[in-house]
Amino acid sequence: MQLDLKKLFDGAEQTLPFEQTLDLSEIEQWGDRPFGSPVIIRGQAENRAGIVTVRFTADYTLSASCARCLAPVKQEKHQEFFHTIVKQLHQQQDDDYIVCENGVLDLDELAQDDILLELPIRMLCSEDCKGLCPICGCNLNEKQCDCQEPEWNPRRVKAFDNLEWPED
Repeated sequence: MQLDLKKLFDGAEQTLPFEQTLDLSEIEQWGDRPFGSPVIIRGQAENRAGIVTVRFTADYTLSASCARCLAPVKQEKHQEFFHTIVKQLHQQQDDDYIVCENGVLDLDELAQDDILLELPIRMLCSEDCKGLCPICGCNLNEKQCDCQEPEWNPRRVKAFDNLEWPED
C-alpha cells in the first residue's frame, strides 16, 4: 500500500487513517513459514505542528516448531510502531527519520521491515522446555528416557594444555 502523505506535508490535512492486510506468507524464518495468515495493519499518519508521524499496530499469529522439542507453537502478537517522516534530511544519514522525498510512503515495506526486526530469535513451546534426547530423540517433556549422558572426551580438553599464551 502506497500512503500518500503530500496533503499532510502541505498542511491541508491533519490526519490520515489507514488499515490494510499484509501478506508475509512467503517469508521464511527458523526453517518455517511462520505467517500462515495475513498481518493486520491499523494506524494513522498525522501532522502535528509541521511534524509528520506514522503510528501503526500490527496484529498477527506466528506458527513454527519449538526450537528445542519440535512441537508446533503458535504465538499471538500485537506490536506498535512509530516513525517520523521527513521530505529531506540536512545531514547525510539519520536513522531516526524516514525520508519520503516524493511524499509517498511504501507502507508495506515499512511494516514488513518493522515486523521482521521484532521477530524472536527462536520460538519455544515454553521457557522450561527440556527438548529432545540427543541420543534417542524422545521428547523429554513427555517422558524420561534411559539413555546415558555422553561423557566428555578428555583428549579434547587436554588439547589446550600445551598452548602458550603471550604475556602482557
